[in-house]
Amino acid sequence: MKPQLPFLAKLALVLISILTLGYLAKVGQTILAPLFFAFLMALLFLPFANFLEKKLRFSRTISTFSSLLIMLVVLSGTIWFFSSQLSDFSNDFPTLRTQVSKSLLQLQVWVSKTFHLDISNQWKYINQGLENLLSSTGAILGFTVSMFSASLAFFAFSVLFFIFILNYRRVLYQFILSVFTDKHFGKVNEILQEIQKIIKDYISGLLIQILIVSVLTSVLLSILGVKYAILLGVLTGILNVIPYIGIFISALIACLISFATGGSQTLFVFLGYLGIHAIDGNIVLPLVVGSKVKINALFSFIGLLVGEQLWGISGMFLSIPFLAIMKIIFERIDGLQPWGNVLGEESKLNRTRRKYRISKKITLQEKE
Repeated sequence: MKPQLPFLAKLALVLISILTLGYLAKVGQTILAPLFFAFLMALLFLPFANFLEKKLRFSRTISTFSSLLIMLVVLSGTIWFFSSQLSDFSNDFPTLRTQVSKSLLQLQVWVSKTFHLDISNQWKYINQGLENLLSSTGAILGFTVSMFSASLAFFAFSVLFFIFILNYRRVLYQFILSVFTDKHFGKVNEILQEIQKIIKDYISGLLIQILIVSVLTSVLLSILGVKYAILLGVLTGILNVIPYIGIFISALIACLISFATGGSQTLFVFLGYLGIHAIDGNIVLPLVVGSKVKINALFSFIGLLVGEQLWGISGMFLSIPFLAIMKIIFERIDGLQPWGNVLGEESKLNRTRRKYRISKKITLQEKE
């Protein structure tokens, strides 16, 4: 009979393990963040690499660099798009700064007349603070340079790790299997296969979700006449990957630009974002992502905070896939099932998956 540790001893070991792993993650941020991102990208491109090797008889090296080329083309196109859009935005930045001051002055006059309040002194300090913020080009330039250098290092390490992981994937797979005894071979192999399948589907679903949300937002802002509609739409789609917080930040940015450019449709922009968020949460997300890796709101928020503290902005984006992987592992290991259950949504008995009939031959069904 195996000795059983007291509850307090188990709790102490769990807390020590969590703190140790957190410390190691913080110390190794420069390496671990791009390594995990490259791991996710390798899982996404694994079917394509296997197709090139098995069907077209390509060598491992050619299939790896073909996958890398496609990834670089997509990333380069994304970077080019944001660079061109941000270039136009930077040219209009002085005009936007003037319009923000003018709009705030008009808002001040309206509040004073409507509510009969003398808030000139308070708005004087607000305007001064806003002017200082918008005129601090040195701080903005320094922040931009630091972000660019950090992003460049992240990108370079991610590319190298992507090549190594995809090229040596079978060696890594055999290593993970050999670490465990033959008794656990079946369960370990099942976990690895499940992680590969679900994370691939999850990342693919996220990309589709980003595309749909970007298109919906761009169309909405274009109809409302908001400037930089496409830029704001794509930014909303990307930020929407961060649950709850991302859509709020993008809505705030869109409302601010709408307000700064003198638009009278700021309220409609906010209501439109609420509508898009409702469509995304109730229709798009269940259809393209599903509930198998869906993390509940509490641990999504905790994961975002912890990820930001450990790895910064990249940690916020990577925290949800990391929690999804941990959920898959916990649910298949004896004694850890409660941890997997607490990460997920509340299970609903006899819940039927919703179907959406597009045509006679096309029917979309909600994923598990």
